[in-house]
Amino acid sequence: MIQTPYLLFLGDAPDNLAAKVAQGIKDWRPENAVGQFRMEGCKADVGIQDMTLQEGLDAGAKTLVIGVANRGGVISDAWKAVLVEALQMGYDIASGLHNLLRDENELQAAAKVHGRTLHDVRIPTVAYPIANGVKRSGKRCLAVGTDCSVGKMYTGLCMDAEMRKRGLKSTFRPTGQTGILITGGGVPLDAVIADFMAGAVEYLTPDNDEDHWDHIEGQGSLYHVSYSGVTMALIHGGQPDALVLAHEPTRSHMRGLPDYQQPSLEDLRDTALGMARIANPDCKIIGISINTQHMSEEDAKTYVKDVEDRLGLPTTDPFRFGAERLVDALLEL
Repeated sequence: MIQTPYLLFLGDAPDNLAAKVAQGIKDWRPENAVGQFRMEGCKADVGIQDMTLQEGLDAGAKTLVIGVANRGGVISDAWKAVLVEALQMGYDIASGLHNLLRDENELQAAAKVHGRTLHDVRIPTVAYPIANGVKRSGKRCLAVGTDCSVGKMYTGLCMDAEMRKRGLKSTFRPTGQTGILITGGGVPLDAVIADFMAGAVEYLTPDNDEDHWDHIEGQGSLYHVSYSGVTMALIHGGQPDALVLAHEPTRSHMRGLPDYQQPSLEDLRDTALGMARIANPDCKIIGISINTQHMSEEDAKTYVKDVEDRLGLPTTDPFRFGAERLVDALLEL
């Protein structure tokens, strides 16, 4: 088990989106985050107290969590110096990067000498099966996005929280490092061998009560040439009964791909629903989730209304305005 509370390591993240792991923990498990550690040049800020490593220990932190999800998941030499110092001071370290802590000799050596633990949460711990496409009992909802990091996880967490608030049967099913660090379990889907990804999603969302909903954490985008494969595995392995379209309207291009533009919500609707109905012919799109974090309150409300009028589907920013309407639409299926 990863010991809590955490000091969130933001390193030298170039922007807030790069620190989405830390932001997710701060938003959904604030009781586990005593502060943030930022290196010189860091341009991210998740809105909690800046602390040195010593101040974090004094505040009770037991684990330094790498809260950055950089492209390629690399641990730089500058980061490594801080991480070694943290181990020497008595921290455990947790990371969801593709660059595993266990593969860094200096970190392994420091952890061994000082009796600390390295937690790599992006390592599959189960021999997942190949998907068989057999229909499972229970219900499943999946958010699919026009791009990466547009609020798919937040959509699932918000809908799950709203259903639990109403006393309904609901489970959030994490498929990435942030969700795993928030909930303590799940499948690190993008680290699963490709042939077994859809099977891992089947494993994650087993048979359940007919009135139980699994909210599967979305990943990637069908329109993102780098990460579309993981999205397809979620769609076919999840066999969702319901899809929510997720979109962040202020971007000028796809995340990390300046030569690619985001698709329209109409294009995503038509593509995603066709793919989903291969595995579940009864799948329906029940609503739209808009990430309005970079918009004013007035502009956000106007944009949400315009999208709803245009597409004829319940539309909201579930983190900012609540997930009630999306849950209402889900329960009408």
